[in-house]
Amino acid sequence: MKAVGYYKSLPISEAESLVDVEIPKPEVSGRDLLVRVKAVSVNPVDIKTRQDREGDGKLQILGYDASGIVEMIGDEVTLFKPGDEVYYAGDHSRPGTNMEYHLVDERITGRKPASFGFKEAAAMPLTTITAWESMFERLLISRIPAENEGKSVLIINGAGGVGSIAMQLAKKLAGLRVVATASRTETEEWCRKMGADQVVNHHKPMADEFRHQNLPEPDYILCFNNTAMHMKNMADVIKPQGRICAIDSIRGEATGDLNIFKSKSISFSWEFMFTRSAFKTFDMVKQHQLLNEAAGLFDKGVLICTKNEEGGWLNAENLKKAHKRIESGSMIGKLVLSV
Repeated sequence: MKAVGYYKSLPISEAESLVDVEIPKPEVSGRDLLVRVKAVSVNPVDIKTRQDREGDGKLQILGYDASGIVEMIGDEVTLFKPGDEVYYAGDHSRPGTNMEYHLVDERITGRKPASFGFKEAAAMPLTTITAWESMFERLLISRIPAENEGKSVLIINGAGGVGSIAMQLAKKLAGLRVVATASRTETEEWCRKMGADQVVNHHKPMADEFRHQNLPEPDYILCFNNTAMHMKNMADVIKPQGRICAIDSIRGEATGDLNIFKSKSISFSWEFMFTRSAFKTFDMVKQHQLLNEAAGLFDKGVLICTKNEEGGWLNAENLKKAHKRIESGSMIGKLVLSV
């Protein structure tokens, strides 16, 4: 079967950074589903993994979002049957979704929203899981709007893939006042479309932005980009005893900056949506349940798809273009490819 992968970590401009390959069709067993992949999307984690994980001459296949049709099931599968349409974000420790047929554990797979095509569905799993877990599991935000009356959340990088769905969850499910960051006219407009009540510029001192718009100190902050760069801004504006969740690793000397939150007794949490699959936690099936609940919300129109660009059919040339697009830092929403 056809797939796209790499053998060595190279700049995306290099011809061999991503290559078309032929590999055997995987064999299904246990709790795995064999999925005929119909669409995939590209996330920043694809770029970070390609840049950081050396192939060492062995084929590496990226891809952490997919939608498709279940072709075969393992002998322990109970949640799906052949012919079911599914969507999922995969497992960081296994070969990715950039292939025609893919194996995925049923416990991290959801039913595809019935109202979505495969491309729309492929855009949503990773970012939805990340935003959902960040808000409701890491920050312990209530899903009862009445309990959040008067509370607000600051979402840094609102127009990115995770921010785009997080704004919707914060507004539609939690009833929070949503303040998002954006620095361009088009990203500000996108944030408002996704549910932001106010938008501030993350390239300016955050405290000044909050004072200028007479905004209250946020009870919660979701940092979805460059955690180290935003440490001081977050410390300046967050409410004492507030909570922060971040997804972007802090590297080098910047790790010491966590002390900046001590005087306000801030709770700081990490979110990594691959934790459950990587460590085979007892509650892995929560991601199956989460995706199914999200599918219902998409079908009811409570949440909307954040697909904003299409990159054509999956092959090395088009996937390189998609990686370049993500690396540009100007991507709004999600980018998908057909398989």
